[in-house]
Amino acid sequence: MKVLEGIAEFCAVAEVGNFTGAATKLDTSVAQVSRKVSALEKQLGVKLLHRTTRSVSLTEAGKVYFNQAHVALMQLEDAQLSVSEHQLSPQGLIKLTAPVAFGEAFIAPLLNSFMKTYSGISVQCTFTNDKIDIVDQGLDLAIRIGALEDSTLVAKKLATRRLYVCASPDYFEENTPPKTLEALKEHALLVGSQSYWRFVVEGKAKNLAVKGRVKYNSGNALRAAALSGLGIAQLPGFYVNNDLRNGNLIEVLPAYKDKQEAIWAVFPSNRNVAPKIRLLIDYFAKYILDDM
Repeated sequence: MKVLEGIAEFCAVAEVGNFTGAATKLDTSVAQVSRKVSALEKQLGVKLLHRTTRSVSLTEAGKVYFNQAHVALMQLEDAQLSVSEHQLSPQGLIKLTAPVAFGEAFIAPLLNSFMKTYSGISVQCTFTNDKIDIVDQGLDLAIRIGALEDSTLVAKKLATRRLYVCASPDYFEENTPPKTLEALKEHALLVGSQSYWRFVVEGKAKNLAVKGRVKYNSGNALRAAALSGLGIAQLPGFYVNNDLRNGNLIEVLPAYKDKQEAIWAVFPSNRNVAPKIRLLIDYFAKYILDDM
């Protein structure tokens, strides 16, 4: 319908504040967004946006139009979601983000099996450790680990993980395993992207500053360094559980083990959740192993 052309593009620009962000959100080009908005302004006979080389802002007419058009657009999306409830099989694209190592190890395989089960679904997943604003980027959901920042996002707990302090048997052949947190200062520590390790002492959380000859921003690299006998690492269970079970790594200081961290699926709260998104979140919750 001609009357609807450009409304989604205009509302995206108004929400994000620029054409580049709107293009990313709508998964299209900046030129396409600009053309659609210009065509909408021509059709309405009014200027909706003030454009400069540095910023975009709404005109008075743009504010009035956005306040009503945005509501109508949301109602249209709700209508589409209501119809999609009656699909025999879920259809369409799901866009999400997940942490790199965890995403590659667990989320990607689950996405692959999900798409085998539901052939009408396609997936676009960004693996990054950056906290992407999923609303601005037009994503359907994100996988997050640990404490969540206050936001308007809805969160569903999928599983939990623990941190393990461990080293190889070769390392402990030459070094006495530490019995206290203080004793860690006498050991070679393999440090990650954070300059502290997390413990629980007498029921309270304690962050212990750590330094080491090795500092990697990769859990897989820290695991490899620990396996090679370079020192002691603190790593989530999904990196080292198999190594701990088969004896390639030995856990120390279990009495001070950090509390479980939650693994979450978070998604926008300002709209109905599409059945395909709910289905994927439930699929994650069913098949991601708890207590990693």
